[in-house]
Amino acid sequence: MKRTLEGMALAGEPLLLKALEAVRAHRDAQTGGAPPKEVERLRLLADSLYQAVLDYQLIQAGRAPATIQ
Repeated sequence: MKRTLEGMALAGEPLLLKALEAVRAHRDAQTGGAPPKEVERLRLLADSLYQAVLDYQLIQAGRAPATIQ
């Protein structure tokens, strides 16, 4: 299964929305001049949620992601 926005939508709207919100919050913190620690925290959160969407997508496709093989 491709790792695309369409494919990620299969992970379910709530998880996808959380991931997109986290990406936006990170971007806003970067452009808004937030402290570096806050920008990094938001980056890690966005990365984690994005990975969760991808992992869910792989599981739904019947393939375990590398993190749980």
